[in-house]
Amino acid sequence: MTNFDDFVKTYDVRGLVGSQLTPEIIEAFGAAFAAELEISDGKLIIGHDMRDSSAGFAQAFANGATKLGANPILIGLCSTDMTYFASGVMGLPAVMFTASHNPASYNGIKFSRAGARGISLDTGLAQIRDRAKKYLDEGIIQVANPGTISSQDVLNEYAKYLRSLVDLSGARKLKIVVDAANGMGGFTVPAVFQDAAGLEDLGFEIIPLYFDLDGTFPNHEANPLDPKNLVDLQKAVVAHGADLGLAFDGDADRCFAVDETGGLVSPSALAAIVSRREIERVKKLGETSITVLHNLLTSRFVAETILESGATPHRTKVGHSLIKDQMANTGAVFGGEHSAHYYFRDFWGADNGMLAALHLVSELAASDSTMSEISKLNTPYFSSGEINSVVANVPAAIQRIKSAFSDCTEENFDGLTLSGETESGWFWLNVRPSNTEPLLRLNAESNHEALLVEIRDKAISAIRQS
Repeated sequence: MTNFDDFVKTYDVRGLVGSQLTPEIIEAFGAAFAAELEISDGKLIIGHDMRDSSAGFAQAFANGATKLGANPILIGLCSTDMTYFASGVMGLPAVMFTASHNPASYNGIKFSRAGARGISLDTGLAQIRDRAKKYLDEGIIQVANPGTISSQDVLNEYAKYLRSLVDLSGARKLKIVVDAANGMGGFTVPAVFQDAAGLEDLGFEIIPLYFDLDGTFPNHEANPLDPKNLVDLQKAVVAHGADLGLAFDGDADRCFAVDETGGLVSPSALAAIVSRREIERVKKLGETSITVLHNLLTSRFVAETILESGATPHRTKVGHSLIKDQMANTGAVFGGEHSAHYYFRDFWGADNGMLAALHLVSELAASDSTMSEISKLNTPYFSSGEINSVVANVPAAIQRIKSAFSDCTEENFDGLTLSGETESGWFWLNVRPSNTEPLLRLNAESNHEALLVEIRDKAISAIRQS
């Protein structure tokens, strides 16, 4: 008996190929998606990454959808944000086959309604799951007039659209090392920055690392959030005397950056930079009431930057589909997460790591400063990064944290946030339980480095106390 709850997560499907995800199960999801979104005589978009199972799964999903009369459009190899582009520009629902940064043995599905609106357990994924289970158990009854499958290439239009959002004309021509980790960045970077999609080369010197598409990830995991996967990029930037390094995850929807010394440009710094740029851009267009989202784990500097730039910061909980919903509800021009997801109103409120990269390149190319100097200006505070601890009793660990910081201001918003001030400076810390594992995730920040170390160590000690 297949337990769908093992691989249907809060925001997507993610499971082991062969044991959890099979062509039969994927076909059932195709029929379920068509039924739940009532696209019995309409179209839907299907894209996939470079994993060995992805093309076959995309075909199986299409087969399931056609049995209920839907007409799938296969856009082939693509990044996740390319499916958002196709969904947005065509006004059609879409799915993307990818397991993002997960190891080669995994695959998954990301679902969107028309206009790149995300689907989570709370907004339709639970119903799709239940329908898929029923179809798997009872079979899919084909309609009298099944749909047909077609193919369409969207790479050129995707690259052209991104270039229209960030002006790189006349920019000084930087030397940029890009680590695609054998993921979809190796497909999209040559299209957006160079001439692979039939557009004019932008003239930057792109030094490729691991551009060959290979779902076995032979060089390192496609997860730039883990520092060990940035080592090759950091070394290459220094060795080539490059101005900037960019790293993409497996489906190329997240982008990380390193400066010319190999130092990490924090996602919060990048969020602050793009916030400022997007606020300035829409101000020039006459907008006066401007909102920018940031999740509660970004640096305090992000909210400060938004305010100083004349916009309203709106704090959100952590989570992909949740933030996409908030982008729509608030009309925010931009949204940034500590995990390097960046959301744009001009991209249907969806996240796009490539668009964030273009903004960063434009910022650096227009400046006389180095990337490390720009990064330092946008990273004035000290952060712990995310520290995970395995705990047997999560509520007990949270209570120990409260006791250890009993004199702090307490807020229960996406976990527990405690904030306070000492003679040295201010600090905040947040602990959030994992949805899927017996883990507590700790993040802390302060304007004083020694105070950060003290707070961080005190919190870890309380969490891990046996």
